[in-house]
Amino acid sequence: MTSSVTYDWQLTRDLDAFLGRAGDFLRSRPAQHTVALTVTDRLRRRGTGEFGESAPVFGALERDGAVTAAFFRTPPYRLNLTPLDERGADTLAALLADAEIEVPGVSADTETAAAFAAAWQRRTGGTAALLRSERLYRLGDLAVPEPAPPGRARVAGETDRDLLARWYTEFAEAIGEGGLRTGDAWAEDRISYGGITLWETPDGTPVAMAGATPPIAGQLRVAPVYTPAHLRGRGYAGAVTAEVSRAAVAAGLQEVLLFTDLANPTSNGLYQRIGYRPVSDFATYDFTYDGE
Repeated sequence: MTSSVTYDWQLTRDLDAFLGRAGDFLRSRPAQHTVALTVTDRLRRRGTGEFGESAPVFGALERDGAVTAAFFRTPPYRLNLTPLDERGADTLAALLADAEIEVPGVSADTETAAAFAAAWQRRTGGTAALLRSERLYRLGDLAVPEPAPPGRARVAGETDRDLLARWYTEFAEAIGEGGLRTGDAWAEDRISYGGITLWETPDGTPVAMAGATPPIAGQLRVAPVYTPAHLRGRGYAGAVTAEVSRAAVAAGLQEVLLFTDLANPTSNGLYQRIGYRPVSDFATYDFTYDGE
């Protein structure tokens, strides 16, 4: 029997219109919607040209008068979706393909990402390849690693701009996101609100960083965490992550979150020892087309 449920997607390039329609829905599940909340907050703070010259596109799915799903795409980044069933994914793929909206890939919870990737392949003839599988964690009871490595944590400032830009570029390349955003632009944004904490040795040499998104809807996401390869295995990442997490708890945040790459058992083990507990799994696919 054919379902009588309609899938009414509303597309817009107007951020305010999107948040007016879908904002309450996104805030209703701040952990599951952490990426949508933090990205739209950044666009609101810094303008919709923050990630590039091409205008972002947003969409909300309404069923029975209520928003039940949403998406955004900020070129050159991939499409980002909240949870969808297979039919919802298929209707969205059809809508975007018919509107000739470029979709270089998708990030979503594991089931939604797989459903949209399959639908996109059917609709466009493109090929979907799994780039990364991640796990979202939520902080439970913080356990600061002991003993801490020598040194201390401090919030990064203007004098750290070049270092932050270089480390962000190295981090982005390591996770397959190289070239999507300049390190200078990223560093400028993070410095503007004190969004990066460094761990430095007793002589003042920075050896690791951990970032945090601005608080919104009672949640904050720790990201990115990075230690240069030649400095790993000394406890710096755990120490700086614990400090960022401690500061978030002290600020009264209800949800302190972070993502890990499931292919990296070291980081998954580290964050669980600090006190993070699994919430759900996510996946990122890249799409390619004949001739590319």
